[in-house]
Parts: sequence; C-alpha cells; structure tokens
Amino acid sequence: MFYITGDTHGNFQDVAKWCKPTKRNIGTTLDDYLIILGDSGINYYLDFNAKGIKRFLAKLPLNFIIIHGNHEERASFIPTYSRKYIKNDDIGLEGSFLVEPEYPNLLFTEMYGHYIFNHQSCYVIGGGYSVDKYFRLEHKYNWYESEQLSTLEKYEVWHELRNLEDSHVDIKYILSHTCPAKYIPTEWFLPQVDQSTVDNSMEEFFDMIDDYIPYTKWYCGHYHGEKETGTIEFMYHSIKEFE
Repeated sequence: MFYITGDTHGNFQDVAKWCKPTKRNIGTTLDDYLIILGDSGINYYLDFNAKGIKRFLAKLPLNFIIIHGNHEERASFIPTYSRKYIKNDDIGLEGSFLVEPEYPNLLFTEMYGHYIFNHQSCYVIGGGYSVDKYFRLEHKYNWYESEQLSTLEKYEVWHELRNLEDSHVDIKYILSHTCPAKYIPTEWFLPQVDQSTVDNSMEEFFDMIDDYIPYTKWYCGHYHGEKETGTIEFMYHSIKEFE
C-alpha cells in the first residue's frame, strides 16, 4: 500500500504509532510506502541527530518516499547518498532515488522528476522558501541555500513536463512541497512574518504549471494545515491512502 502525509520535521512518533497494529489499524509492513511531502526533517542537522532519526525509522515496518522541503539539505548534496533506480512492477514503483546503504527503507526522490507510485504517473517537485530564513541565520540555525529550484532547474522542469505531455505520458499527480501562488493559503500566514520579504518565485512558477500542464490532482505540504481547494490538497499531520 502507498500512503501520503505532510511535513514531519523530524518528529515521527505519530508515524510510529500508526505503524503498529490496533483494533482500528492493521499496521504496516515493508510492503508499505509512506510519501512525505517535504520537510521530513531527516537531513536538517546532518550530525548525530540525523543518524538518530534514521536509526529510529530504519526499525519501523515501513518504507519512506521523501520529497525535498525547505528545512533540510538536499540528499543529492550529501556524500553518503548514492543514486539507485528502482523499478518494481508488482507494487507499481519506479524512479530514481537517493539512498544510504545503512537505511534502505529511506528513499529520497530527486529534486524533481517523473515517478510511478502505486502504478500512478506522478511528477515530483521539491523545495520552497523558508519564511524563517533570517531568523535562522541570525541565530546560527541551519539554513540551506539550495532550498529552492534554481532558474535552470525551473527551465528543466518545464521542458520535462512539456516533453512528457508531447510523449502522451499522462501526469495524474503532482507532488510538491509548496503550492501554486493562486492557492497560497493566506489565512494560515504567521502574523510575525513580513510577507514583503517572502520569495514566492517558486509558487509563481507553479502557477504556470497549473495553467498549462494537464494533471488530475496536486498534493503539497509546507503550510502546516489541511484542506482541499479545487485540484489542490494541502497535507500536514494526517496520513491518507494514496489511491
């Protein structure tokens, strides 16, 4: 089975409880996959804290598919990761992942690309802007310059999506961390954040994708809330079956 959830920020206690069988829940096995829509928090610290989280997750009866957020370093920039192309037609999983040998159940997606999850054609786009960027810099907390797509990466995403469309590859789901600008949930804005300082360039780029690329549904996290509006579903703590 495939499941999907929003930001976890390194706290997996609820996920661990969900994995256990109860009267209401059959529990999980290593045949199950949980998609995290960015900000997993696994690679935020890049030290013993990260290893502790990974060791904890390695013991769970569950595989994780992790999209890049904005509160973590890209797995592709961490030397302990190597690329592994996985194709499993029985469960409907295919794509390029970044994996560490010690933690084979932690599958990090590329920053962007075409994947098959649960036999469904999906396009993944990670990254987003940190509204707490200057707070983190001021207090010497981790902040990663590579948190958003570069101009070149946006160009590559756009052309890959158009090429997939020209090749008659139907994208059923778009899975990202942030959302198109037209759907930004302003009602969830933090009052202490000066919105004039926020870089919405990725969201504006996503507007172009939303306008011109056919898809069925778009899942995202980032905004720490849950709702559906049009074809977009924002996720946070809930865990849902992925079709």
